[in-house]
Amino acid sequence: MSEGLVLTAVPRGSLLSVEDRLARLRAAGPQIRAILEGEFDPIALQSTLACLIYQALPQASFAGFYRRVTQSSLAVGPYQGPMGCLRIDFARGVCGAAARLGETQLVPDVHVFPGHIACDAGAASELVIPVFAKGTVQAVLDLDSRSPDAFSRAEADALEALLAENFADQVAWASSWK
Repeated sequence: MSEGLVLTAVPRGSLLSVEDRLARLRAAGPQIRAILEGEFDPIALQSTLACLIYQALPQASFAGFYRRVTQSSLAVGPYQGPMGCLRIDFARGVCGAAARLGETQLVPDVHVFPGHIACDAGAASELVIPVFAKGTVQAVLDLDSRSPDAFSRAEADALEALLAENFADQVAWASSWK
């Protein structure tokens, strides 16, 4: 499946209804599973998932991963969209909050989020989901949109399940941080 996902084409930036977005995620799920079956390299998984999630969710202006590189910081990993921040401390921004708290951050308006980092000045809403291995945050999936309130709790739930399934404990994460 080198062509990516087989989904109806939708222009980037389109804000479909929640029901239509969930239908796209449901249609993408089996395709993503087939593409990633047997893969355990974290960079290969992150690269491919960033690409496929970006294809599945046209409202996303950025879809990518920030990897944990120290006890309290993230570095940009594979992504699709405009340039991301290179480094994010756990004490800053939506990604930092997700990594620090180990909890999904669903932010309908980034302009009211305390300490929001504007890597993309056009971003209006954000969804960040921690990626765990053996109970520890190894990375976060960051989704930005230029539309306010562009992500739903139901999408977050579906993506949390997708990440948990694909980043199982057998993924070969780095064993320690500096």
